[in-house]
Amino acid sequence: MAIKDDQVAHDVTGEDIARIDAAWSQIRTGLRRDVGAKMFDQWLKPARLGEYCAFSQTLDILVASDFSATFVTGQFGDRLRLAWRAANAGVRDVRIVRAPDAAAPRIMSAPVQEAPAEEASAPTLNTSGFRPRHAFASFIIGESNQLAHSAARAMAADAAPRFNLLFIHGGTGQGKTHLLHAIADDFLAHSPSSPIIYMSAEKFMMEFVNAMRANETMAFKARLRAARLLLIDDIQFIAGKGSTQEEFLHTINDLVESGARIVISADRAPQSLDAVDPRILSRLAGGLVADIQPADIDLRLAILEAKRSVAGDPPVPDAVIDFLARAIRSNIRELEGAFNKLVAYGQLTGRKIDLEFAQSMLADAIRANARRITVDEIQKACAAHYRIDPAEMRSKRRARAVARPRQVAMYLSKKMTPRSLPEIGRIFGGRDHSTVIHAIRTIEALRRDHADIDADIRALQRKLEG
Repeated sequence: MAIKDDQVAHDVTGEDIARIDAAWSQIRTGLRRDVGAKMFDQWLKPARLGEYCAFSQTLDILVASDFSATFVTGQFGDRLRLAWRAANAGVRDVRIVRAPDAAAPRIMSAPVQEAPAEEASAPTLNTSGFRPRHAFASFIIGESNQLAHSAARAMAADAAPRFNLLFIHGGTGQGKTHLLHAIADDFLAHSPSSPIIYMSAEKFMMEFVNAMRANETMAFKARLRAARLLLIDDIQFIAGKGSTQEEFLHTINDLVESGARIVISADRAPQSLDAVDPRILSRLAGGLVADIQPADIDLRLAILEAKRSVAGDPPVPDAVIDFLARAIRSNIRELEGAFNKLVAYGQLTGRKIDLEFAQSMLADAIRANARRITVDEIQKACAAHYRIDPAEMRSKRRARAVARPRQVAMYLSKKMTPRSLPEIGRIFGGRDHSTVIHAIRTIEALRRDHADIDADIRALQRKLEG
């Protein structure tokens, strides 16, 4: 917060600034609750405190552009004024104005105190806006995520990495977003003045569309290209968005040439992204590509042990930890959520946590996990079983050594996932649904007539289910 040039310096004390900062944090929390997370994240979350005049008790709220200032004033101006007056922080009026440094903002401003769905209470936030639980120190390492973790560490280090584009891919809830936050947090520690931008692909698309409508695309471009570290989460959501993809490609190219660091995450490898410009795929594949595989039993046990060590009472016995690790396999987020649910319920009711209690409380989650197998997992399992390259699942090759494993994978995809025949065909290299039907019928006939094929299918099913 700054002091206006025309006021005497001693008019604004450190106590005034501390009071306004504290009120701002509370006001932001209330606004997010009142206007909804989506509207808040798009328009109010990037705002930060500007100048304060003690004489008129007027506070400036800084936003990224003139268009944002006009929109926020019209939609939320009265609400902001009332909130500040109710906070008794010495603010009678507010002005929403464009930030002087709008072309090159730093990352998030004052943190919003929001509780993630799986946590019982809101975490303490650090001054950068990144949660401490999303730091490298709280990331549990196993064989399935070791490469991604090492690459993320290198990207966040003070020394320039050997690559300046990192692409992290893996299923939902496996730790991709955790690593992106950890990279930003570490990078901020050694380069506090370097502009960092973190956003989801959906937000990138929304901000670009809004900039085009407001005729502010140049400001949008300048803001992104000023970043020294750009982090984009869930890039698969720009699929099929032509103009957004074009701008994304130019942004990535310019940042790569300038030596900036770029980290992109997605739920699949670059070559498996559907309806994405081939030039983008080529650029992404040209960086370091690191995958995060589903956590194995040892990693799931390690994650639960780490949570148990800080959970407090009631104690969680080894039998329950082992049960959770074996029953919740779909992703780490659900695993942690199941653990938190047990502990929170035990704390609120005084109920002892034992195996019977865990099985009863988590029955729905356990049933859901028994069903959640992805086509990508099936492709990888079949490729490993038949010792072929996973890329062959999507290739056009018809050699029997490739075609038969592909047919098995299509068969299992229909049997073990809710995907439709056309969806399965698209995932297997853009094939027609009739090809999938033929594969299913072929494997069904082979299972009846050939014991070795039937044994292969049963072995693959057991592996995928447990």
